[in-house]
Amino acid sequence: MARTDEVFKEALIGKKIPILTLDNKWHKLFTQSEFTPELKGLEKALNDLLKRQAKLNSETKEIKKLKKKLMDEVVILADEMGERPSKKQDKDMADHKRLIEECNEKMDAYEEELVELPRQINQLNNQLMLITMDVCYKKLKKSTKELDEIEEWISGIRRELKKKVVRKKEKEAVINKLYAYMHDIFGAEVLELFDMEYDPEEKYRKKETAAQEEAPEQQDARTGQREETGKTDRDAESVKEEAQTPES
Repeated sequence: MARTDEVFKEALIGKKIPILTLDNKWHKLFTQSEFTPELKGLEKALNDLLKRQAKLNSETKEIKKLKKKLMDEVVILADEMGERPSKKQDKDMADHKRLIEECNEKMDAYEEELVELPRQINQLNNQLMLITMDVCYKKLKKSTKELDEIEEWISGIRRELKKKVVRKKEKEAVINKLYAYMHDIFGAEVLELFDMEYDPEEKYRKKETAAQEEAPEQQDARTGQREETGKTDRDAESVKEEAQTPES
């Protein structure tokens, strides 16, 4: 991956990269299909090193505690032994010295490994970062291309829609003028057969009728409102007539 080698590595120089496998956001960068065997392998290897580091740190603390305990016991044994120690005391002292030496050897080995582990962890983490950047770069490039295509399509649709709107208005103006001129010249009776098809007002009346059929509840509400209005008008008229009737 030339881009990874030449560009991404340079971007990492002098940068402190967080441990990726410990960051939940890193896992969200990939879909299931994008999480390749290579990524899985590096993730496992890095996690294994982190577990080993944690284990060594924990064991080192325990060994230090054990060594301190042994050293304290050696001081007590030395006081008890005096100039003529018993065989048991000699054996206990020898065992303590042996255990202390083993503690020292283990701590030396652990310390050496703990010095090397951060370098190995950093190396694997950087490898994982390079692959992550490469995958994300390709994903961004692909998504950007698709976004450009979508935006271009939307722009084309908008231009076409504007053209269609202009043509629609032009056609409506032509139809309205033609109908008006023919109506004025030939009269309503001659054009009666054409009214249903060409009459602009009839066209909009049809649309309104269709809308009312789609919403019968609204139509019923309007009908009820008209009936109520009519009833109110009739009641008002009746009251008016009674007021105008002279009393006998």
